[in-house]
Amino acid sequence: MKKNFLDLLAKEYDCEEKVVTEIINLEAILHLPKGTEHFVSDLHGEYQAFQHVLRNGSGKVKEKIRDIFVDQLTEEEMNELATLVYYPEEKLRLIKNNFADQQKLNDWYSETIEYFIKLISYASSKYTRSKLRKALPEQFVYVIEELLYKTNEYTNKKYYYSQIVQQIISLGQADKLITGLAYTTQRLIVDHLHVVGDIYDRGPEPDKIMDTLINYHSVDIQWGNHDVLWLGAFSGSKVCLANIIRICARYDNLDIIEDAYGINLRPLQNLAEKYYGDNPAFRPKRNSDKDLSEQEALQITKIHQAIAMIQFKLEMPIIKRRPNFNMKRRLLLERVDYKKKEVTIDDKAYPLENTCFATVNPDQPGELLDEEKEVIDKLLFSVQHSEKLARHMKFLMKKGSLYLKYNGNLLIHGCIPVDEQGNMEEMGIENKTYAGRELLDVFEHYLRKAFAHPEETDDLATDMVWYLWTGERSSLFGKREMTTFERYFISDKTTHKETKNPYYYLREDEDICRKILMEFGLNPDQGHIINGHTPVKEIDGENPIKANGKMIVIDGGFSKAYQSTTGIAGYTLLYNSYGMQLVAHQKFTSKEDVLLHGTDVLSVRRLVDKELERKKVLETNVGEELLQEIFMLNSLLEDRYMK
Repeated sequence: MKKNFLDLLAKEYDCEEKVVTEIINLEAILHLPKGTEHFVSDLHGEYQAFQHVLRNGSGKVKEKIRDIFVDQLTEEEMNELATLVYYPEEKLRLIKNNFADQQKLNDWYSETIEYFIKLISYASSKYTRSKLRKALPEQFVYVIEELLYKTNEYTNKKYYYSQIVQQIISLGQADKLITGLAYTTQRLIVDHLHVVGDIYDRGPEPDKIMDTLINYHSVDIQWGNHDVLWLGAFSGSKVCLANIIRICARYDNLDIIEDAYGINLRPLQNLAEKYYGDNPAFRPKRNSDKDLSEQEALQITKIHQAIAMIQFKLEMPIIKRRPNFNMKRRLLLERVDYKKKEVTIDDKAYPLENTCFATVNPDQPGELLDEEKEVIDKLLFSVQHSEKLARHMKFLMKKGSLYLKYNGNLLIHGCIPVDEQGNMEEMGIENKTYAGRELLDVFEHYLRKAFAHPEETDDLATDMVWYLWTGERSSLFGKREMTTFERYFISDKTTHKETKNPYYYLREDEDICRKILMEFGLNPDQGHIINGHTPVKEIDGENPIKANGKMIVIDGGFSKAYQSTTGIAGYTLLYNSYGMQLVAHQKFTSKEDVLLHGTDVLSVRRLVDKELERKKVLETNVGEELLQEIFMLNSLLEDRYMK
């Protein structure tokens, strides 16, 4: 096996000099400072806000600009340069409109190109020239490298350099060069992006976020509960599919289903028109960015009811065939007295209101009408044959996982299920018991199996994906039960309560966090748990940094639906060679506001952890990979060239 691998390696490194050169290169890279990691979470379809945070590197772009130009530019000029980095095409148009004189515009071009060269030189100072070259706009690589590495020590090239810039301007290439330099700057500021779950649901443009991530230079994803719901639907889970349509209807985002992914909702609409009318409990939540007519609102209300009832029915056979899911309490359609309009929960009868049981057979409440079966089958076919959705789901699987160990930290969207004493909760699956890391590994195994077999719609793997959305031992749900039925039909709010797993209060305890880090094979003295999923209510004084810095929660509310309760518009985290910084963001207004006024959404930076010594590539996941490469190259050198 080793010989075969060395044979393959020798084809690329076919002489001693090539092997030695690569070993020297890789050994040197190990001693560079580690790149900046950028952590975001719970994007929930808020593309515009996400785009801005991505483009400004959670404030790192402006920080670099201030480092270089604080004594050279005014605050207004630094803001303008930062905005040019964020939105180069749009900002260039605005700036050019302010120039009536071509020579003055040319002078501005020349000055701005010089600023960008300085900015890129600073931002790339911890990278190799090879890595920088890959980040440069392809058509201008030669020109930019000449300007980056220029020297006027003997003044021999002074006019050579100025002529390069003048020719760029006179040939009408300045806009293209500045735009390319802006995107290069964005790329250099952040070396790697972590998305700690929940790209989908609530917000209007998750598809655009997915397209952005697909084109991003370096990214990983830790699935959130809403992401898994979409993966489940694509993998053949009809109940997951019903959930995503219900949530889109609830938040007036059916455009995602129909327009973004081309899924035909007409059969569902026809069913809804036949059986349902207006119902205040199913009215869509108003979106301030959209004008919704009364007719459109009524149509969505009917669709919302139709898909909710299909969902409740689809849940029942899963609950019955999977007793280990421990979800018998959720068979509520069997506990309804349809004449009295009451439901019995824990031996107590509750009156029902805003009911929509027109398609329910009281004798067999979990049975779908033939029309409902036809509708959900057509929807599933449409979902699984959407080219765009297939592309997005495949990328989500390729780059995603339930958890990630990266540079000594544990990244996880939801929780590690524990009991009140902090012991890992167990779950029995196919005559074996799992807990902690092992349980999460089993969950991921079934999710990947379901995705690989989308033709299976009721096997254990497909059912397990739905369990990840709603089960009490799910690391993504993190509650004892999901009370969707009660929230629609029962006015008594005590029935709406969803009790959280003890993890969510025990994560304040440093000992518990250290125990979890050790469970995943991480150093508890150096590692952190980076968590999303639960909005941090800063408005009530909640601190996102918990357990003496061992736990960092970065879901502060990208989703507009949460911002009234959180008081902010999201947390992000930066981790560079000097340590970790948590950044709080104010509500993002619009791109236009940034372009016209140079406003930004950054609020407060808090130091989470400061490295005693600057962290090197050697101490990272990338460093581990490089060490393996060096080992194999040394093996090749000894085996083939030093005998």
